[in-house]
Amino acid sequence: MSADTQNKLLYLLKTRGPLTAQQLAQILALTSMGARRQLEAAQEGGLVQCEDRPAGVGRPGRWWLLTEAGHARFPDRHGEVVVQLIGHLRTQFGEAGVETLIQARETQMAAQYRDELAASTSLCDRVAALAAIRTREGYMAEVNADDNGWLLIEHHCPICAAAGSCQAFCRSELQLFRELLPQARIERTEHLLADGARCVYQIRPL
Repeated sequence: MSADTQNKLLYLLKTRGPLTAQQLAQILALTSMGARRQLEAAQEGGLVQCEDRPAGVGRPGRWWLLTEAGHARFPDRHGEVVVQLIGHLRTQFGEAGVETLIQARETQMAAQYRDELAASTSLCDRVAALAAIRTREGYMAEVNADDNGWLLIEHHCPICAAAGSCQAFCRSELQLFRELLPQARIERTEHLLADGARCVYQIRPL
């Protein structure tokens, strides 16, 4: 498959989760056969895998999703180095030392984010600005409005390895969002480290 088509296919599976060959064909303007050939080539490269799911009466539907190698195409910034540093910090200073690091990071991020959100006055604008900041930092974030507010969706976590080693990073980021948007109630409804396909934050005006 062409590199451009491969990148588009992987990006769609990363941002939208499992899709069928027919859905990918429609989005990428391919024939069904063309989409299946692209998927088979990606499967041979170890980037995607398929699973059959019940689809009502008849044969189950076949859905395609990224493998670990496919997810690795969207890199975790210096993940292994950070995990090693956290391990050394924990050995030398215990959990208190790790917590101090997390708090210092949160304080630094809060100051930076507040500066960038200062020009946004409405809650809607602040949520959009927050998503833009997170996208720039590698989280592939987007905002979807619903009847009660917004969903801030992060399709990728560029610090996933670090967060897996120390989930206080995730707790800290949720707390940061709540501090930045005090006029809203924020809950994490989907979590990448809890078998979710992404991280989703439900934002409801108070």
